[in-house]
Amino acid sequence: MRNFNSRPPQICVLGSAEEGSKAYALAAAAGELIASLGFTVVSGCGSQATRVAAERALAAGGNVVSIIPSDDIGNEEIPCSVLIPSGMGDARNLMMALAGDACIVIGGRAGTKSEVCLAWLHKRPLLPLVGCGGWSDQLSTNPPDERQNSKILDWGSVEELRAQFVELGFLKQ
Repeated sequence: MRNFNSRPPQICVLGSAEEGSKAYALAAAAGELIASLGFTVVSGCGSQATRVAAERALAAGGNVVSIIPSDDIGNEEIPCSVLIPSGMGDARNLMMALAGDACIVIGGRAGTKSEVCLAWLHKRPLLPLVGCGGWSDQLSTNPPDERQNSKILDWGSVEELRAQFVELGFLKQ
């Protein structure tokens, strides 16, 4: 596993969830956990789930890198410490996939599937939220393909997510 003495781990938050849902609440809690551990949240802030994770990470004093599809550097509506306007539309999904040492997957629609497949191709560990419905529930039993490119580690609570960060070597026991 990579030595994180040079920088804290960067955790991408991918996916979607509706406000008020269990998945939305867990996305918020995940953002707060990531910040409390001193890790960096990477978010596209394109869905309610990814936005609330970024907002909660910032509220907890964490760092958030937001990679957005547009070219608008003046976008003040995006919660972030660092804003990266890619100007690439959906092609920025590759930047999202590569920007994390691991990718949390919450629910998900077509854009999330694209990011997950790209993360898989580039051997990024995937941390799908399970037990809340959506596409992420099926990821560990239905990976992008047969290659076993990276670990897929399920989580259904913040405590389980923290344990998966230990499993990945991002934290000590």
